[in-house]
Amino acid sequence: MRLILNGDNFETSNPGTVRELLDELKIMPGRVAVEVNLEIVRKADYETYKLGEGDKIEIVNFVGGG
Repeated sequence: MRLILNGDNFETSNPGTVRELLDELKIMPGRVAVEVNLEIVRKADYETYKLGEGDKIEIVNFVGGG
């Protein structure tokens, strides 16, 4: 499956859901916000939100500091 991930082409064998993609990328779900095709995905929906061919995904990490 081909995706656009943070503006770059990304190919993966099977990220069926947002959660599976985050697992593949070794990203902790609690520390990021995910947007698919300009729509913010709620954390509660990561397990069930299905990704499709060509989806545009933005993953933003939260950074602490002061």
